[in-house]
Amino acid sequence: MAANEKFRVLIVDDVAETRENVRKLLQFEADVDVVGAARTGREAIQMSQELEPDVVLMDINMPDMDGIAATEAIRQKKPFVQVIILSVQGDQNYMRRAMLAGARDFLTKPPMGDELISAIRRAGTMAQQERSKSMQTTGSLMTSSGLPVMPNMSLSQGKVITIYSPKGGTGCTTLAVNLAIALHNDETRAVVVDGNLQFGDVAVFINEQGKNTILDLAPRVDELDPEIVGDVMVKHAASGLHVLAAPTRPEQAEKVSGDHFSKILQYLRRLYAYVVVDTTPLLTDITLSAIDESDIVVLVTTQDIPAIKNARLFLDLLTTLGIDRERIVFTMNRYDKRIGITPEKVGENLKLEVAASIPLDERAVIPAVNRGVPFVLSNKAQPAARGIFTLAEIVRARIAEVELAEETGARPL
Repeated sequence: MAANEKFRVLIVDDVAETRENVRKLLQFEADVDVVGAARTGREAIQMSQELEPDVVLMDINMPDMDGIAATEAIRQKKPFVQVIILSVQGDQNYMRRAMLAGARDFLTKPPMGDELISAIRRAGTMAQQERSKSMQTTGSLMTSSGLPVMPNMSLSQGKVITIYSPKGGTGCTTLAVNLAIALHNDETRAVVVDGNLQFGDVAVFINEQGKNTILDLAPRVDELDPEIVGDVMVKHAASGLHVLAAPTRPEQAEKVSGDHFSKILQYLRRLYAYVVVDTTPLLTDITLSAIDESDIVVLVTTQDIPAIKNARLFLDLLTTLGIDRERIVFTMNRYDKRIGITPEKVGENLKLEVAASIPLDERAVIPAVNRGVPFVLSNKAQPAARGIFTLAEIVRARIAEVELAEETGARPL
């Protein structure tokens, strides 16, 4: 954030006294500017359009439209705006609904001053980063392949998110494809890179096949431009997502080195807001390059003991690999509540919280894979789809926390 740039905040609450109390709480913060106050959900939507705040402090219970519905509407119109829900109810169901609607954070009323201000700064940092990316993309020329041509590409740096599990069969490709679609929109474009160069099938998961693959970029990593990259991408018509496909034959994988892969990811950062990398369980040069380039690693486990054991072994390697634990989003896939191995128990055992759980949803996931239609597109209300959208918000939040910590020299919260 620039030295003179403040976080613009809109307060939304139907109780005048609450609005005024929050305003007074924030008025002495040098980096916070309260730009307005709304009394209803509909008024909040309108004022968000007019004032373009970085952060909206949103009450849940209002007479015309609840705060969760208002949050969803605001985020649809202005995706960079970050919403912090304030509610007297600390109910987990409210929290889950708020996050699915796109809320950045959830605080119980009345919030502690330090807690609220910290949440505003985290959310405001994310909002300003997303706004900056949007302005750069909107103000740029477009290639014939639909990729932005930045006047100065170094200004735009997307985030690399690697999906990794040290145990095969945990559903990394499914998570990579669906997470990328959940992160993708017109203002924050996403690409999936298939890092399983021998047997990758990301393109199959979206029922698309292109004649071009990563092999077309590897020999040209030092001379890439948006036109070259755009021509190689597989385009998913239904979502607009781009995919950099794996080679069509296993023996071709050796033509792509770890250095090639790193340089490709570095370049894709300049074209996309999110670069999601699918990987294999083996710590090959390609997988290690992806992890090295990553801002966030989504570490995937299931409730199977071998998967949990391997996750522990990988966590033990973090220091050797030079990865901070704060950059790990530990995720349990195919979570079945009928099994006694819960995310809480696994997190306690491995000394790392399971940040996200994707419910077991075979009726949605398996047919979606077989049809090549990502399940987050077919029915957003399905349990697995809701889990993916929650994971997307957690990833966004973790990125903002890590960046804020780097700027301030503090550890992420």
